[in-house]
Amino acid sequence: MPDRRSEDFEACRALMRAGSRSFTVASLLLPRRLRVPATVIYAYCRVVDDCIDSDPDATERTVDALRNRLERLFLGRPEDAPVDRALAAVVEAERLPRQPFEALLEGLAWDAAGRRYETLDDLHEYAARVAGTVGAMMALLMGARTANVLARACDLGVAMQLTNIARDVGEDAARGRIYLPLRWLEDAGIEPDRWLAQPVADEATRSTVERLLRAADELYARADTGICALPADCRVAIRAAKLIYSDIGRGIRRSGFDSVSRRAVVGRARKAWLVLRALGARFERRRPLDAPPLRSTRFLVAACSEAPPL
Repeated sequence: MPDRRSEDFEACRALMRAGSRSFTVASLLLPRRLRVPATVIYAYCRVVDDCIDSDPDATERTVDALRNRLERLFLGRPEDAPVDRALAAVVEAERLPRQPFEALLEGLAWDAAGRRYETLDDLHEYAARVAGTVGAMMALLMGARTANVLARACDLGVAMQLTNIARDVGEDAARGRIYLPLRWLEDAGIEPDRWLAQPVADEATRSTVERLLRAADELYARADTGICALPADCRVAIRAAKLIYSDIGRGIRRSGFDSVSRRAVVGRARKAWLVLRALGARFERRRPLDAPPLRSTRFLVAACSEAPPL
C-alpha cells in the first residue's frame, strides 16, 4: 500500500516545480533534513495565495474558508488535500506555532479587500504578514528561537516583499491594485486612481520605485547579519536567496526604474554567479545585528521565540 505521507510530500514538490523554478533550485541548497518541510510550507503559501490572486471575486468569505482549513489543520483533522495533510504533519513534527499562519491569511484578506497603504510603516505591516511570516517559519525550521535571529529573518522576508512590489508595479496596476505608499505618491504628485486608469512609467513613478528599493536595501543589510547565526549548513541557501532577490533591484535600476512596461528578472548565469558568491556564508563569523525588530514584525518575533524547541 502506498505511503500517503510520501505521496502528499511529492504533490507539494510537484506544485513547486510547476509554479516556482527559483524555489526548486534554491531548495537544493538546503540541507536534506529541511527540504521537505520547507517545500511543504512554500506549497501551502502558494496554494492560499492562488486562492486570492487567481480569483477576481475573492472576498473575506474566501479567506474565512482558508481560516477554517487552517483551524482543522492545527486540530489534526486537515482537509482531504495533499498540501493540508502534509502541512499538518510538518506543523506537528516541527512544533510550529499557529500565529504566523494566521498572520499570512490576514495579509491575504487585505489583498482581497484591495487595501492600500498610506505610509512605509503601513506597507511593512502588510509585508510582515505575507512574507515576514515565511522568514520566521524558515528560521524556526532551522532551529532559530532567539529574538535577534528571528528579527533578522523577518527583515529578510519584508525586504523581499518590498522588492516584489517594486518589480510588479505594472502587473499590480493591471489588476487594479497599488501597493506603493500613498503618501509617497502624493509627494511625487501622483493621484492613485488617475494613475491606475492609465499606468505610465513617468519620472514620478520611477522615483517612487527607486525610493522603495532603497528601503528594501536597508532591510537586506540588516537581514544579512543574521545569516551567520544560522546553522552552518543552512547559511548558503539563505544568503543565495538574499543575493538573488536583492539582485532583482539591480535589474530594476538598469531599466531606469521602469516597473510598469518591464519586469526585471535574474538570468540563469547571473543566478549561478550569485550562488557561487553565497558559498562563503558557511564560514563567516559575525554577530547578528543587535537591533530591535521592525514594529510590524514584533508580534511574529514574540510568537516564534516562544515556540517550543525542537
